[in-house]
Amino acid sequence: MHTAHESPEHTKLRSTVRDFAQAEIAPHLQQWDRDRHFPVDVVRKMGDLGLFGLTAPRELGGSGGGLTELCLAVEELGRVDQSLGITLGAAVGLGINPLLANGTPEQQARWLPDLVAGRSLGAFGLTEPGAGSDANAMATTAQLRDGEWVIDGAKQFITNSGTPITSVCTVAARTGTNPDGSPELSAIVVPADSPGYIVEPPHDKMSWRISDTHPIILRDVHVPEGNLLGERGNGFKLLVSSLNSGRVAVAALAVGCLQTMLDLAVEHAGVRPTFGGPIGRKQGVAFQIADLAVMLDAARLLTYRAAALKDTGAPVVEFRQAASIAKLYATESAVTATRIAAQVFGGYGVMEDGPVARFYRDAKVLEIGEGTSELQRMLIARGLGLPVE
Repeated sequence: MHTAHESPEHTKLRSTVRDFAQAEIAPHLQQWDRDRHFPVDVVRKMGDLGLFGLTAPRELGGSGGGLTELCLAVEELGRVDQSLGITLGAAVGLGINPLLANGTPEQQARWLPDLVAGRSLGAFGLTEPGAGSDANAMATTAQLRDGEWVIDGAKQFITNSGTPITSVCTVAARTGTNPDGSPELSAIVVPADSPGYIVEPPHDKMSWRISDTHPIILRDVHVPEGNLLGERGNGFKLLVSSLNSGRVAVAALAVGCLQTMLDLAVEHAGVRPTFGGPIGRKQGVAFQIADLAVMLDAARLLTYRAAALKDTGAPVVEFRQAASIAKLYATESAVTATRIAAQVFGGYGVMEDGPVARFYRDAKVLEIGEGTSELQRMLIARGLGLPVE
């Protein structure tokens, strides 16, 4: 299935990623999920396919696409496995795009070739044990001493931060205090091999078990002054820009989940017999599956509308509102879809040797990552002009 008026190039990209996911990911999913295994070889193959370069210009080794192309790839990966969908989404949206948008030519030449080719992965260290959406509560500090940033702090739930091919983590830190008393926040690129960059053991997660997620400790980490990404004190604006696009990619991941739940529910309801016929004959089942189709279409349209606004240079305020709406609706719909699919499958829906249970587990984090549903509602309300706190 594809969106209305999809270009031949987009249809080809969908088909390419779908075939790759079925051939390289699907046969191994159950084992990888059970073992919490991060498949570096498959991630490198994703790089060979050009997936990490979808948003990068051709002169930097990319294909010159935009958020729409990234969403297409994330959606198709997400139809098979949500973990590798978020691996791509985070690597591009949080690892590559901040360097594309804010990096100096020297920074881009140093780090982007390997990131764009998928030979290495980048991470973004924002969330902390005591600070998430409230960036003003950030405790990580960076002090400028003798031409070096000295960074101390801790980060939590950082995707792609501890893989064997992680090369950099852009760290958000307090670099001073603004005149109004609020923290001055800046973004600093920290090479993963820096002394004091300590990758803690991976989180034991209910969701996205194949994805790489770690706590990070930054203990007296020294990096050159030139590793500042963008302007000093501009970290919050940089973060918000990255998160807006990231929310649309998470919405695309939710669309992939919705599509698979609909496909599986239709197939199962058509063949599972009960009381002399398939359960799909029962309105109680059929109507819920019909609702899945409505949610899928709405989520897909909202997601690609937001992506198109970004790609066509719409005003930031318009794109931000569309991104939050897409993220909120698509992710909450995905959670509902997995619940419905599990109910349609009955006992089979909660068996770990089937796909529904894995999608059920994976869906919940969609409402949390890249800004919770509550945060999205707050942002949407503010976008409407309401003085919500």
